[in-house]
Amino acid sequence: MTYPTSFDVERIRKDFPVLSRELPGGRPLVYLDSGNSSQKPTPVVETVREHLAMHYSNVGRAMHVLGAESTEAYEGARDKVAAFVGAPSRDEVIFTKNASEALNLVAHAFGPHLWAPGGEGAGQDADPRFALGPGDEIVISEMEHHSNIVPWQMLVQRTGATLKWFGVTDEGRLDLSNLGELVTERTKIVSIAHQSNVLGTVNPVADVLRRAREVGALVMLDASQSVPHHPVNVAELGVDFVAFTGHKMLGPSGIGVLWGRGELLDAMPPFMGGGEMIEAVWMDHSTYAPIPHKFEAGTPPIVEAIGLGAAVDYLQAVGLDAIEAHERTLTAYALDALREVPTLRLIGPDSLDRRGATLSFTLEGIHPHDVGQILDDSFGVAVRVGHHCARPLHLRFGIPATTRASFYLYNTTGEIDALVRGLHHVQKVFA
Repeated sequence: MTYPTSFDVERIRKDFPVLSRELPGGRPLVYLDSGNSSQKPTPVVETVREHLAMHYSNVGRAMHVLGAESTEAYEGARDKVAAFVGAPSRDEVIFTKNASEALNLVAHAFGPHLWAPGGEGAGQDADPRFALGPGDEIVISEMEHHSNIVPWQMLVQRTGATLKWFGVTDEGRLDLSNLGELVTERTKIVSIAHQSNVLGTVNPVADVLRRAREVGALVMLDASQSVPHHPVNVAELGVDFVAFTGHKMLGPSGIGVLWGRGELLDAMPPFMGGGEMIEAVWMDHSTYAPIPHKFEAGTPPIVEAIGLGAAVDYLQAVGLDAIEAHERTLTAYALDALREVPTLRLIGPDSLDRRGATLSFTLEGIHPHDVGQILDDSFGVAVRVGHHCARPLHLRFGIPATTRASFYLYNTTGEIDALVRGLHHVQKVFA
């Protein structure tokens, strides 16, 4: 496969055939919805096609050439992902179907039970860090994606524990004014977004982690919006768990990642039972395989993981530092350009300080659904509209929905100009 050797946005765009597509009426496609799901470069598409056509077999089971090739490619993708996020061990990388499953996997580990890692039932080896019941607390934030809200709501319904959350300031920042009151000796885990999928806000992980360590709480990050866009090193972050997803980082859908500290993953119960996650099975009990396979029951997303490995190769060839710098240029340009649109209200930080390349906004008197429809129909501009699976955050700002433009390595300032022209046109239509 051929990968870019330096950051040249026009060169990079040639790797994404869809970006040259003409929509009905001869409109060029302007794709500003990568926060929802990114486009896929040719090397990723070709890697998936090649494996399906020439190498596909189940992994970890077959004693033949195709089985060996498939297993090597699948486990090779794990190595690539581990290196990409700075995991101390490849075995700490668990493949899931998406970030939602990764978050649910960790939430499932908590409960009133005392689980023995050997799999034969309760015992002295059970880890009290995962014992959860009435009086215990979980802390999230008001800016979370539903995937980092609903699993914890379900957990407190099962266990009688209490759910608490950080608020959000008017500027779209995590409100840490009551950090000491929210995160207490009763807190078992704090789970927050590394970067907001609506506001673009990059949260102050170090401040939250410091307080959590004082009280013995675990910390999890939903890094779905950060890992694709700037360097993330899980060892340097110092947290306990990190979840992210492949389809937002040039990879296929159907593949996600949970990284966790090895000793915690060893102590956790399996999320699902079935083939491959076992060590030995009797009719009355089973013992479980070591990590990572303990959490990968059944036939895994083989080709999807291999495609994610190709996406990692592509991102590393371009360079995360260069991608981050490009996105900061785009974001600065967009912030200035959007200020010139009358009645536009930006929801989130209005500066480059601790924010990513995601901008959500409203236009006075015009529903976001109408904004998105006209942008698409008249200008070929693809944006996201709605509450972006973050309804509590929209309720916080007193709005039902927003329009969201999110940028990635293949976007240009010319596409931002197209967005702004489209927004002016929307206002004329509704005038």
